[in-house]
Amino acid sequence: MNEFDIIVIGGGILGIAHAYHCLQAGLKVALIERDAYPNGATVRNFGQVVPSGMDLKWQQYGRESLTVYKEIQSKADISVKQEGSIYLASNSEEAQLLEELASINQENNYRSELWTKEQCLDHYPGLRQTYVKAGLFFPEEIKLDPRVAARRIIEYCVAELGLNYFSRRTIIDIASLPGQQLLTDNLGRTYRCKKTFLCGGTEFQLLFPDIFNQSDLVRVKLQMMETVPQKKQIIPGSVLSGWTIRRYESFHECPSFSAIKAQEDADAYHLKLGIHILFKQSPDGGVIIGDSHEYASVKEGEPFSLGTDNEINCFILSQAQRIFQLEDWQISRTWVGEYSQCQEQDIFNETIEQDIHIVTGIGGKGMTGALGYAKENVHNLLSLNLETI
Repeated sequence: MNEFDIIVIGGGILGIAHAYHCLQAGLKVALIERDAYPNGATVRNFGQVVPSGMDLKWQQYGRESLTVYKEIQSKADISVKQEGSIYLASNSEEAQLLEELASINQENNYRSELWTKEQCLDHYPGLRQTYVKAGLFFPEEIKLDPRVAARRIIEYCVAELGLNYFSRRTIIDIASLPGQQLLTDNLGRTYRCKKTFLCGGTEFQLLFPDIFNQSDLVRVKLQMMETVPQKKQIIPGSVLSGWTIRRYESFHECPSFSAIKAQEDADAYHLKLGIHILFKQSPDGGVIIGDSHEYASVKEGEPFSLGTDNEINCFILSQAQRIFQLEDWQISRTWVGEYSQCQEQDIFNETIEQDIHIVTGIGGKGMTGALGYAKENVHNLLSLNLETI
């Protein structure tokens, strides 16, 4: 029988993060993933790590995540590129929010730089001068390829930290015994552990349907696309637009935010679909553009089509063309992302029978905040001082 201190169910970034910090604490850990490697929300997101966009609590988690990503990158190439992130203001209201956030960042000791229109145009080839008024640059932030990073972090943990990784296995039963759990997978194989972290949404629904159905989880559908490789044009880091300034939680803390937000037309197409325009260049030179957000309760079954809505993509593309002039706007691929998040809390974290910890529903904060959040969560739930182990 396979025996471990900790078993983590679900190999997405939240499961990877919990496994990583348990390994750092010297525990014997197994990570069980239903696919060969993660194939859900973790690998279908935009691939940027931007603590700058989060409220103060999650910004701290994101900053810790930056540290962990860079530490792993120094030992194994997980696709991390530290090229910074920039928020581009398209008018005076958005420029005011950038100035206010810069002041908040200074108080929180998080480095950011206010850039003039000319600095933005110099740094980002193809940026339209008719769009940009000012920018706020975060030099410490990174981008990565989520499809590459998730797999390579798992491989690093296996090779260097002793992770036991079991793929193409679905846990279908957890039996609580005195001081331990007995887990059974879909092929009848059993695993014994002292504590379980359940970080997979599919397994959560399968193993604890009553708790799942009583949760306030909602499903979120996103749409993104990528152009063909640009021949010469280079767009460094992550580029976030004025609609992002009006959307991301960090700006909600700015003194002028409520008044500026109140002037918006709530029926505007982009607001109804949660559209804000982001850019990130992939290693082969293609430009990734996104994204939109549609919401539905997990209790509603299939509330929206999981296919791509061409009208939404055409709108995103038209707005992106107002911001950048690319060498080639031909689209090479489009895809749909999906994640779950809570309506009334920032993450679903519930303990069952003392030693089964359900941790899911991190929403769009996963790639940025999971590694930092999991460090604190492992410390709290396992009563470990990870700073001194």
